[in-house]
Amino acid sequence: MTTENINYPVLTLTEVNRSLSADTHKNADYTVPGVEVKIGHSIADALQSRLQGLNELALILKHAHWNVVGPQFIAVHEMLDSQTDEVRDFVDEIAERIATLGVSPNGLPGNLVAHRQTPEYPLGRATAQDHLRLIDKYYTHNIESHRFVLEHFGELDPITEDLLVAQTRAIEKLQWFLRAHLDNGSGNI
Repeated sequence: MTTENINYPVLTLTEVNRSLSADTHKNADYTVPGVEVKIGHSIADALQSRLQGLNELALILKHAHWNVVGPQFIAVHEMLDSQTDEVRDFVDEIAERIATLGVSPNGLPGNLVAHRQTPEYPLGRATAQDHLRLIDKYYTHNIESHRFVLEHFGELDPITEDLLVAQTRAIEKLQWFLRAHLDNGSGNI
């Protein structure tokens, strides 16, 4: 048997059950107390962009975790695994905040692809240093994006602001761990 002729199973949905009421674009007619509905939903829309960015980052970290090679393999492999878990926790926090604000968070694969914020990660099997140099750029993007949302929406909702401040602090720390592997001892990466 050759792998060229294998047809892997594909799920196809030919009809939608009419009893299902799920709609990925449906919002509630409420938000959190003390915040106007329009503002709450606006904040949730901004958080959706962070949900996207963090989902992308988690996938990239896991991909690099699987594909890292070289003398630093075990240290970087294990570091990226724990960083993936932490970023996935951030994704969950963001999604739950979006839902709390009365908007349906969208973490579906089609939405992730349709609203990509970063270019395709170009590395497969590569050295730790090559992966880390590139991942550093993805971390910078996410930190800058969190700060952007904070700048524009932070004052409107202190709870969301607190969430984003805590995540930004933690993401900066994850980037510091990564950069420690890239530092040449003179403070240059």
